[in-house]
Amino acid sequence: MDLGLKGKVALVAGGSQGLGLAVALDFAREGAKVAICALDDPHLPAAAEAIRKAGGQVFAIPADVSDLEQAKNFVRKSAAHFGTVDILVNNAGGPPSMSFLEIDDELWLRGCRLNLLSTIVMTREAVPIMKEKRWGRIINMTSIAVKQPIDGLILSNTVRSGVIGFAKSLSNELASFNITVNSVCPGYTMTDRVRNLSKVLAEKQATTPEAVVEKWASEIPMKRIGTPEEFASLVVYLASQQAGYITGAAIQIDGGWYKGIM
Repeated sequence: MDLGLKGKVALVAGGSQGLGLAVALDFAREGAKVAICALDDPHLPAAAEAIRKAGGQVFAIPADVSDLEQAKNFVRKSAAHFGTVDILVNNAGGPPSMSFLEIDDELWLRGCRLNLLSTIVMTREAVPIMKEKRWGRIINMTSIAVKQPIDGLILSNTVRSGVIGFAKSLSNELASFNITVNSVCPGYTMTDRVRNLSKVLAEKQATTPEAVVEKWASEIPMKRIGTPEEFASLVVYLASQQAGYITGAAIQIDGGWYKGIM
């Protein structure tokens, strides 16, 4: 299926590893021009090279999106480089696994900046460009925790839920401009973050990371952990021409782990 993304400009925050990189690679394979940002680490140049090899033009810059000026500048510099913005994928690493009384004021504020305020400020930079051309796709990468909170992730459960409220409200404002706003809610997907979380929980539970992962898989109807590539396919579809009538949605991709009916 031709998704109509050839020549489109897609911005993917947190695009050097894990789910963000999988999404950026899929956009490149569809012929989109791709901008990524990530913390200034060794993974960013390697990610940019992988995107080039996948067939896409790429613009990669270091940025810590919990610093709101850096988050804004990612969108501004990417738009200046490619001349426009068609697709914005808001993504950032999740807050740490901690219990409520372990989290001080600064950690709450950092979590809000990382996952909620970064989404707001990057979207605010992109929307005027999209409104002028009367076309755009905004996709927020959140977590299944917004539908079914995950024990030990109270900070993530809280701030990511704010993203859903923001996205649903904004989708109504922008629908008449042919701009869609959707959120994707990954369940357990085999990324470095999930591997690290399994290690943290294993230490607390006096078990092994492998046992933690096996327990997660046993609770999923499909009896396995998802792959970044499966997740990326959903994101890229939501950015396509064919998904133009989907907006305000929060879609889980979790192998059936979420038990609700809506």
